[in-house]
Amino acid sequence: MRNQKIHSAVALAAILCVALVATLLAADGRTILKPGWNMFSPQQDVEVGQQVSPDAERQLRMLNNARVDNYVNELGRRLSAKATGEKYPYQFKVVNDRAINAFALPGGPIYINRGVFEAADNEAQLAGVIAHEASHVALRHGTNQASKASAAQMPLAILGGIIGSDSTKAALAQLGASFAMNSILLKYSRSAETQADLLGTQILYDAGYDPRAMGQFFQILEAQQETKGQVEFFSNHPSPDNRIERVNEEVTALGGTPRNAMTNSRGFEDIKRYLQTLPEPAAKDQAGNTASGVGADWPSERFVNVQNSLLSISHPDNWKVHGQGDALSITPRGGLVGDEQGNQAMVAGVIVNMFEPRLPAVSGQQLQGRGSGQGSTQDATTRLDQATDQLVQELRLSNRNMRVIRYREVIRVDGSRALSTYLSNDSPDGGRETDWLVTVEHPEGLLFLVFSSPERDVQRYDSAFHEMLRSVRIKR
Repeated sequence: MRNQKIHSAVALAAILCVALVATLLAADGRTILKPGWNMFSPQQDVEVGQQVSPDAERQLRMLNNARVDNYVNELGRRLSAKATGEKYPYQFKVVNDRAINAFALPGGPIYINRGVFEAADNEAQLAGVIAHEASHVALRHGTNQASKASAAQMPLAILGGIIGSDSTKAALAQLGASFAMNSILLKYSRSAETQADLLGTQILYDAGYDPRAMGQFFQILEAQQETKGQVEFFSNHPSPDNRIERVNEEVTALGGTPRNAMTNSRGFEDIKRYLQTLPEPAAKDQAGNTASGVGADWPSERFVNVQNSLLSISHPDNWKVHGQGDALSITPRGGLVGDEQGNQAMVAGVIVNMFEPRLPAVSGQQLQGRGSGQGSTQDATTRLDQATDQLVQELRLSNRNMRVIRYREVIRVDGSRALSTYLSNDSPDGGRETDWLVTVEHPEGLLFLVFSSPERDVQRYDSAFHEMLRSVRIKR
């Protein structure tokens, strides 16, 4: 009897050991994430953030409420302490904007819109947004993006001299990296978004929160987008494929949800109720007012359709259509201004046109009849890439201060493969503008659309631009 008890105890201990080892192995199964290529040093990341953040806070409507900022800083410090890599001086501030959005600057400044608090069901979901932004800082996505864009537009020897000089101000001047929501420092790729999702999930887990909250908040955003239209968060956080599934897979790799994982707190509920008692953002923030400094109308929520020989496209009903044939421009009132030569230059709006690249001509019959083999797919991909390269080169030759922000990201337009490229250029009204170039192959050449707006007003136009692109139907 005694031997039987001993054997039972040994067996139980063995089972417990196996279970413990399995748990440890599961916990060690997290995805290993490392920063990408970067020509800036971590200290220069901090300097970039310090230089750009005052510009950001002049343009944004900061809440400047000590009670709310104290809460979010306490929460943010607990989360950022679990971030991997360099220990940056993280700072957290709240923006008085009801749009659901957040962003991080290199080196530590993180901004969370008031709308994130209102959309989150609990503290774990809010923590997920903060952990996601802290991950962008930790993985150095902002300066990684700047480094890649720099290499694409200036010789490495020159760039190396700028960066090696320890003058981040000179580097920023070369990159045109002032603050704007579509600036080179904030326009992340889908792969960077995936990395921030995964590291953010790990941070939630390590900080004692339910890591599933990351995916739950994305579900909230997707539901809002289906019912209320474009959610601002997705404007500068492009959503990777299978985003929620990847987060849930990472939770499993971490060993699942901890038994005592935190979901909510009284502090979060108190702050959320307190925010509801604060005044609404200033009247100038509401849609329908005039764009600051430009005199152009904001896009209305009602859309009407127009078509030319290339496509049909919907646009805000308070915008006007100009041009004929292949060339088409759609602008708000006040979106056109006179330039120094007396010509009309576009400050805000959309251009549709055809570019004829220096490539072998491809007929519509050839495009439709080449079949679906791998060779034909590669040919079409190469043609689109090369034609887009040529168009960007032509644009930069005629606009000497134009810079590439983000280059050739694959998207879909009317079911066809297309490329998305973000450019920054001098604006006809002074300052800088953001130009979103979308290119798609067409039997007659390269069909392209350019969505332009002043950098300071990008957020106001972005939803309308995405809605217009979704409405495009190409004539072949």
